[in-house]
Amino acid sequence: MPADVAQPKPISKREWALVALLVLSVLINYVDRQNLAMAAPLLEPQLRISAAQMGALFAAFSWTYALLQLFGVSGYLADRFPVGWVFLCGYLLWTGATLATGMLSTFGAIFAARLLLGAGESIAYPCYSRVFAELPQHHRGRANAFIDAGTKLGPSAGALLGGVLMVHYGWRALFFALGAGGLLWVLPWLIVMPRQRVQTEAIAAPARATAELLSVASAWGTFLGHFCGNYFFYFLIAWLPTYLVHEAKLSILTMSKLASGAFFLIAISTVTSGWLSDALIARGHSATRVRKTIVSAGLVAASLVGFIFILPGGSQMSYAVLLLACAGFGGYTSNHWAISQTLAGPSMAGRWTGMQNGIANLSGIIGPWLAGAIIQRSGSLRLAFLITGIVALAGAACWAFLVGRVEPVQWSFAATALPDERSIA
Repeated sequence: MPADVAQPKPISKREWALVALLVLSVLINYVDRQNLAMAAPLLEPQLRISAAQMGALFAAFSWTYALLQLFGVSGYLADRFPVGWVFLCGYLLWTGATLATGMLSTFGAIFAARLLLGAGESIAYPCYSRVFAELPQHHRGRANAFIDAGTKLGPSAGALLGGVLMVHYGWRALFFALGAGGLLWVLPWLIVMPRQRVQTEAIAAPARATAELLSVASAWGTFLGHFCGNYFFYFLIAWLPTYLVHEAKLSILTMSKLASGAFFLIAISTVTSGWLSDALIARGHSATRVRKTIVSAGLVAASLVGFIFILPGGSQMSYAVLLLACAGFGGYTSNHWAISQTLAGPSMAGRWTGMQNGIANLSGIIGPWLAGAIIQRSGSLRLAFLITGIVALAGAACWAFLVGRVEPVQWSFAATALPDERSIA
C-alpha cells in the first residue's frame, strides 16, 4: 500500500459484538422458520391437519416474508426509523409468533402465527444491510459472510435440538423452548444496538426514492443475480435429499451426512471468502474488482452442478461436482450483500435490500415447484440439476455485466457523507 494512503481503521470491539449478535439472530431466524417442518410428523396426526393444509402452512411464511420486502414495507421501516429499534420490534414479533405456536391447536391459528413469523423476519435482511452499510468497506465481506454462515448452520442446529426436544417432550416443547430461549437475545441487543440518527433523506419523497432505485441498472443486476443464486440454494434444500436417496441409492444415514457436509462446506467457504475479500480490499485492491470477481466466479463454480445431468447417479464424480459447486456458492454468498450495501449506502440500504430479497425469495417458490414437476414427469431430477446450473450461470452474468462499479450511488435526496466515514457504534 502506498505510504500516503491512510491505514484502514480496524473494527472496534463494540462493532464486533454487534456483528456477533446479528449473526446469532440470523441463526435463530433460520431455526424458527424451519421449526414447523421439524414438528410436522408429530403435529399433523395430533391436530388432524391434512397434507394439503400442511403445505399451506409451510407457504404462509413466504407470503408475508417475500411480499413485505418486495413492496418496500420492510425496507422503508429500516431506512425511516432507528434501525436498532426496528430490528428489535421485528425480532420480538417473530419470536412471539414462535412461542405462541406451541399454544395453538387449529389450522387457522397456526396459519396466522406463520404469517406473523414471516412479517417479523421480513425486516431482518433490510436491517442487516442498513447496519452493515455503516461498516467500513474492508469489513463488510466478513460481516456478511458470518451472517450467511448462520443461515446454513441454523437449520442444522435446529434439527438436532428439535429432535431431542420432541423425542422427550413432544412438538409443543420445541416452540416453547425456541420462543422463550430466543428472548435471552434481547438484553445484550439493548446494550450494543446501533444508535444511528433517524433517516430522512429517502423518506421525504418515498415514491421518488423508489422510482430512482428502480432506474439504477446495477439494482436490477443485484435483483436478478440474487434470484439466480437463491434458486441454486432453494433447489438443494428441497430436493438434494430426494436425489441422494432415490437416484444415488444412499441410505438415509449416509444421505444425511453427505447433505450436512455439503451445507457445512458452503458455510466454511463463505467465511473464508469473506475474510479473503476484506483482506484484499484492505491492502488497496479495488472493491469493484474483488467483490464482483468473487461473486461471479462463485456462481460460475456453482453452475457446475448442472453436469450431474450427464453423470451416473451415485458416482464419485457426481459427489465431487456437487461439493465443488457448494464451495463456489459459498464464495458467492460471502460478498453479494456487501455489493448491494455499498451501492445503496446508508440512505437506501434497507429499501434496496428489501426489494432485492423479496425478488430473490420468489425463487423459493419457482425452483422447488419446477423440480417437482420435472421429477413427476420424468421420474428423475437430472434435468432439474441442468436447469439449476444454467440459472446459476445466468446469475454470474448478471453480477458481472449488469452491476457496475461497486461504489455508492449518488442519490438525489441523500446526504453527502460516504458510508466509510460513518460508524455503527
